[in-house]
Amino acid sequence: MTTENVSKSQRAYDWIKARIASQEFTPGYRLVLGTIAKELDMSVVPVREAVRQLEAERVVTFERNVGARVAMVDDSDYRATMQAVSIVESAATALASRSLTVDDIRQARSVNEVMVRSLERFDPRTFSALNQEFHHLLYSRCPNHRLVEIVDAEWGRMSHLRDSIFTFVPGRAAESVEEHEEILVLIERGARLEDIEAAVRRHRTGTLAAYLVHEHPDETLGLPVADGARL
Repeated sequence: MTTENVSKSQRAYDWIKARIASQEFTPGYRLVLGTIAKELDMSVVPVREAVRQLEAERVVTFERNVGARVAMVDDSDYRATMQAVSIVESAATALASRSLTVDDIRQARSVNEVMVRSLERFDPRTFSALNQEFHHLLYSRCPNHRLVEIVDAEWGRMSHLRDSIFTFVPGRAAESVEEHEEILVLIERGARLEDIEAAVRRHRTGTLAAYLVHEHPDETLGLPVADGARL
């Protein structure tokens, strides 16, 4: 593979992934390699290489006689990731809570207030970006840097699905900002670390539960939900 191809394939990769993240290319969208190559003024070869990389990351799927498509929400993958993140991020947030400054809390609350105002003209992509900013402010000061790396990596891997979730369950957004304030109050009061951890975990599993109930109501009837989680 030539240096030129590597550069072009990376450019194609970044271009496609940016449009998936912005939801210009939504789940199920068919990626026509020739059209993308023409748009980027390059041959199909580097575009194909970019698509293969995205396929390896499970952002794109490829079917014979159909071609490449943006991956649909993989329920099992999303469920597994959210369960893992709910455990790791809640622990990281609790450990970080004692290191958060008054300015950190003020900044997080300011982000949450913007999220509240955004509910009037709800845009899933904007809301999701603000949501991640809010949580990153809280867990990024965790003294265990490995926990932070794990949470960042998992959210990065799921970036193409994250923005889609609030599209499926927009009603969850209003509950989410209320829970954000509850978490901030616990941190401000110097609550026990286990209480902060439990609140963050309920918050994260609440989003997962809302998605599963919305997408698979027959399968989730009667399933237990984490204590305090609101559907």
